[in-house]
Amino acid sequence: MPRKEKVLVANGQGFWGDSILGPVRLVNEGPLDYLTLDYLAEVTMSILQKQRSRNPTQGYATDFVRLVDRILPQLLEKGVKVVANAGGVNPHACMDAVMGVLEKHGAKGVRLAVVEGDDILPRLDELLAGGEELRNMDTGEPLSKVRERVTSANVYLGAFPIAEALDKGAQIVITGRGTDPGLVLGPLIHEFGWGPGDYDRLAAGTVAGHIVESGPQCTGGNYTDWREVKNLALVGYPIVEASADGSFTITKHDGTGGMVTQDTVRHQLVYEMGDPARYLTPDVTADFASLALEDLGHDRVRVRGVRGEAPTGTYKVSISYEDGWKAVGQLTLSGPDALAKARLCSDIVWARLAYDGCEFSDEERLVEFLGANTCHAGIAAAGRGEPSEVVLRLGVKGRDRSKVDRFGMELVPLVTSGPPGVTGFAGGRPKATEIIGFWPALIRKERVHAQVSVFASPH
Repeated sequence: MPRKEKVLVANGQGFWGDSILGPVRLVNEGPLDYLTLDYLAEVTMSILQKQRSRNPTQGYATDFVRLVDRILPQLLEKGVKVVANAGGVNPHACMDAVMGVLEKHGAKGVRLAVVEGDDILPRLDELLAGGEELRNMDTGEPLSKVRERVTSANVYLGAFPIAEALDKGAQIVITGRGTDPGLVLGPLIHEFGWGPGDYDRLAAGTVAGHIVESGPQCTGGNYTDWREVKNLALVGYPIVEASADGSFTITKHDGTGGMVTQDTVRHQLVYEMGDPARYLTPDVTADFASLALEDLGHDRVRVRGVRGEAPTGTYKVSISYEDGWKAVGQLTLSGPDALAKARLCSDIVWARLAYDGCEFSDEERLVEFLGANTCHAGIAAAGRGEPSEVVLRLGVKGRDRSKVDRFGMELVPLVTSGPPGVTGFAGGRPKATEIIGFWPALIRKERVHAQVSVFASPH
């Protein structure tokens, strides 16, 4: 039987780097049952893997630990449970760090859970030998083509391991990689007792998680009619008010900025959307085209009627690999004929490199003239005459690190050996940095096993 008639699940982080005020305000500004926090993106996993390779105590989202330190008293006072994918590639290290925060605050007997099993990097060779080709979903190429350059490999786990952790009494759940909507779906499975075959309800929970996964993008952030949005400075982060039958309402705390309307919700519904009738997750295939929205007013939009079907027999895998080097730098050209001078500076750089035997193909070059319709090139005309200043942004990429570094030596000289009006260079020579390639693949579910462990802070 459901434990509650309504469950309030809020998401306070849309990505690692989102405002720290989002979760702080969510906990302080009104009632909550669950606070979810989404820190991970594809490139983040590779960065965390590199951190862990250098230091075995790293490899997780350190911002999460600082956040728990800041809001722990409120979490305990209000009984708010936390679900976060802050574990990255080292969830146990993240748990240890959070345990240290609990001890600092004298919080005894708080139960922490770790969900793992998503990191298959140590098993890659075993899996390949066992017939998992992990072919690139875009190109069809087998992973063996880049195997020696792979830096991370993580499966998108579903929501049921999170529900299992909550079933075992966890008050803070730390996961590695999983689906973004699963952070919200997991608590709903736990609270309402949904099973693996409750496809319509699982689909509804998935839609709810998708709507709030990007934080305030459904409450007025990044909204087309942005002039209608009030007080974006203190925009309210989204809350799912869910019922056991799968219907739910998207809202925010009273008195906060932003707004919740059918249009703000629609904007987020189509975000990162493939086939809306077949939104694939490890838990369910959700039909986003089946739902109905109802604007209840007062920043409340009801969602109902979501339909779902059985999930596929595979998990998606996010694999990152070393894909060469890049360097990017910029200058500002000011005064009359700023755009023409910026174009000349670009030509000078490529000519000087070619003279020194260092050439890059068009595919290896980046040339942008910011202020001269770069963002909407080919779509909308600037139509405002000559700009009085232009930011010239140049970059290169390639497999040869020394060649990429050589490019970085040609921007500064333009200050004295280019046209007049060159300024805005303050970052030093651009240096070669690694390019992280993304390799999406599929793996049979039977080859992956999630594990849930629960620990308690000392009494």
